[in-house]
Amino acid sequence: MHNGVVSEGEVRTEGKPDPVEPHPRARRRLLVGAVVAALVSLSWVGVTVLHTHSQPRGDAATTRISSPRAGKADAVTPTTIIAQTTGDQVNLIATLPGDVQGYASPNGPTTGIVPGSWYGVVSALPVIADTPGWYEVRLAQRPNGSTAWIRTAGVILTSTPYRMVVNLTTMHLTLYDQGNPVLNAPAGIGAPDDPTPTGEYFVAFFTQAPSPGYGPFVVVTSAHSDTIADWEGSGDAIIAIHGPLGLDAEIGTTGAAISHGCIRLHDSDLAQLRDVPAGSPIDIVG
Repeated sequence: MHNGVVSEGEVRTEGKPDPVEPHPRARRRLLVGAVVAALVSLSWVGVTVLHTHSQPRGDAATTRISSPRAGKADAVTPTTIIAQTTGDQVNLIATLPGDVQGYASPNGPTTGIVPGSWYGVVSALPVIADTPGWYEVRLAQRPNGSTAWIRTAGVILTSTPYRMVVNLTTMHLTLYDQGNPVLNAPAGIGAPDDPTPTGEYFVAFFTQAPSPGYGPFVVVTSAHSDTIADWEGSGDAIIAIHGPLGLDAEIGTTGAAISHGCIRLHDSDLAQLRDVPAGSPIDIVG
């Protein structure tokens, strides 16, 4: 749910990003950040671009405390999950063997099927609790904040040291590595009419940027717009993290409320998220 609202009521249609073919693993429509109506193969929140040129930014725009570690999520054994996650040092991720049954509680009533993939990409779901034979996981589907208990059979656990926090008050995104801040970047967040939803979410997957304005890639999250149910007939309105769409100057060093809910970063800051595995937590706070 990107956007292009610089001042209330001021929306121009020139300079829309050109439609492109989405990543092969994400050909179904996503609603990730700010895709225009012509980009019907994606279901991110659409955006009207107000400026088509990028503005240079000063080095002060980002506080980069250290560089994130390279590498994929590490495999872990399915034991002492809660102990491992204590102190915000590591977050566990469940990769499903396929569609599995979801439950309201261990051995409790069923709540529906937890899909093994979403938009063609294997589901990687944060583990938030466990008991022998069971994991409680966050879900990528609506409504926001959905969780389910699943059986451990066939589930592969990995771990990630990364966590993101998007602070809507300070309009900054902070990336943590084992609890230590490694990136503090100004962000474009949702404008008042279409605010970025607060809550506990996660990185669902990465996909190809539809045009250079979106930056080097798009991070699709598990968050959905609270004000947009169906963006341009896409069937959803998913929040994404992506490039500035030409609004670098507006984001500047302080951030700005300029989108339809998606989170926009300067390209160099977005690039710092490339090693964050799917399933890594994202907390959006007011």
